[in-house]
Amino acid sequence: MTDEMFTRDNVIAVSFTQEATAYEALARLKELDAKGSVGVPAAAVVTREEDGRITINDQFGQDSFEDTAGGGLLGLLVGVLGGPLGVLVGGATGLLIGSLFDEDDDDNTRSVLSDISKTIRVGAPGLLAEVSEPGPEAIDAVMAHLDGTLIRRSVADVELEVAAAEDAQREAKKTARKELREARHKEHKDKVDAKVAELKAKLPGHKRATGTRS
Repeated sequence: MTDEMFTRDNVIAVSFTQEATAYEALARLKELDAKGSVGVPAAAVVTREEDGRITINDQFGQDSFEDTAGGGLLGLLVGVLGGPLGVLVGGATGLLIGSLFDEDDDDNTRSVLSDISKTIRVGAPGLLAEVSEPGPEAIDAVMAHLDGTLIRRSVADVELEVAAAEDAQREAKKTARKELREARHKEHKDKVDAKVAELKAKLPGHKRATGTRS
């Protein structure tokens, strides 16, 4: 990221090769926040599970991770990146939003959420944090020292894409429910038609009348 692209309020995502360094990185962010060098509204050590969910291993700040719907930006981000795109029909059907972020995306289709999602991979824990920083030097130095691979995206861009993802989730849920209602209606109609045909076949004279018509 060049200096002219730098914004003060950012979300960082950091991947590590060693599990312990993710926790050390969180501790170092706490120190920077305590010294006033960097503001850290929220930060968390996270792990992506095999099924795509994101588990919060440790956290710092006032953000809510338990209730992503009512939480701050980082809580919402965790919910979008690791949760279902919507448990569409009572848990019966769902799409992991991570699956929407194709590793083969080209530069024209890449998004902020895609970049962050690719950083938090299955395996060793990673770090997600919302930070307010006068410049990138302090955090970059800490993460480089810990052999972390860091990406930094502006809070404004993350907020925009999180909002878009939530809209997509609502639309997906509406579509899925509509399709389910239609499928159930057709199944119900087919069953009713079959039952009516079965009852008609049992009526006196039905077979004889059918044979006469043929």
